[in-house]
Amino acid sequence: MELILCSLFTLLPDYLFRRYVQGKRFGKEITFVTVWYELRWGITSCLMATVTLITVIFYFHPAAVNVNFLYRTVTILPERNGRVAEVFVKLNDKVEAGAPLFRLDSAEQEASVETARRKVAEVDASIAVAETQLAGADGKIQQAQGDYQQAVDALATKVELQKRNPDVVAERELEALRTSVDGAKGALAAATASKETVQEQISSLLPAQKASAEATLAQAQVELDKTMIRAGVAGTVMQFALRPGDVVATFRPAGILVPGESQTGQPEVVASFSQLTAQVMKVGMVGEIACASSPLNVIPVVVTQIQNAIASGQFRPTDQLVDIGQLKSGTITVFMESLYPGGLDHIPLGSTCEAIAYTDNSERLEKEKLSTPTFVFLHVVDTLALLHAAILRIQALMLPAQALVLNGH
Repeated sequence: MELILCSLFTLLPDYLFRRYVQGKRFGKEITFVTVWYELRWGITSCLMATVTLITVIFYFHPAAVNVNFLYRTVTILPERNGRVAEVFVKLNDKVEAGAPLFRLDSAEQEASVETARRKVAEVDASIAVAETQLAGADGKIQQAQGDYQQAVDALATKVELQKRNPDVVAERELEALRTSVDGAKGALAAATASKETVQEQISSLLPAQKASAEATLAQAQVELDKTMIRAGVAGTVMQFALRPGDVVATFRPAGILVPGESQTGQPEVVASFSQLTAQVMKVGMVGEIACASSPLNVIPVVVTQIQNAIASGQFRPTDQLVDIGQLKSGTITVFMESLYPGGLDHIPLGSTCEAIAYTDNSERLEKEKLSTPTFVFLHVVDTLALLHAAILRIQALMLPAQALVLNGH
């Protein structure tokens, strides 16, 4: 197309002039030797103009053949090893977030939960017993207080009688009463200490034991919950072939979950452009893609993000020196979305496509004061986008025939 276009301004006018103005005949005066000799400037100009035109088109309107409709996946992976007891979904089933996928054998975890639950009940019973003991401790304190007060009163009475008449009360009897008072006082102190012990058990020890038992119960419940594997996000179950009795492990995926549109967000097309286009590619550029999964369909897209690092230049420390000469020339990664809502909905995830991004200088032409050569050049650049757009459409038209007939796919 570029060669024919350039020939219209170089070869064709020269040939028409020599054929119809000078009257030279094809095969007589006009032969291959004379054509080259007489049209050598036109042929050379045509080739140079063709090369220039192709360079301008592919530089300012870059194309990418490595384009993919990427999507993310979520691995269905259990948190513990075990044997599958139940399976709740099938291959290609659509599930909501939190929906059960399969359950592992949970006999051991259920026993642990029951043991922890009984421990909590045991601590609750201990608290009830301690409250009963507290009431008994109050009764013992009252009894000890009565015995102590009775012993004190008896001693005071005997001491008063001895003061009045020393011969009435013997000293040995007073000593016995004093010993009785000390014993009653010790019994009262012991009853008070017993009450404080029970109170401490009720306020600190038993609540701590209950909290520990409840934590053990919660941990056991968590381990039991791990036996039920649920979907982390809403999506479609892929590569899922589990059956009851299969053994699964934490290092071996049980399947793959492809998130739905609500989790994936706006579908993105990832394209790799040549490094020569680094100064041309800009966020907001409008482009077009044609995918093999949707032939005869050209979809307008817009550049939303340009990765500022080239993947082939990444460096990872190893025990060997890196030979820079062995690094491959990488490409620029560009993310594109549909220009209009829902434009990519009919494209299957993972499709391979071809993409073109168009340079648009309309804003510069409208707002900036440009010199005449620059003004003409920018107009030419924007106009040449039509040629590349036509090439993409020709490729889209040829794709079914090329894939089905020429390649036999």
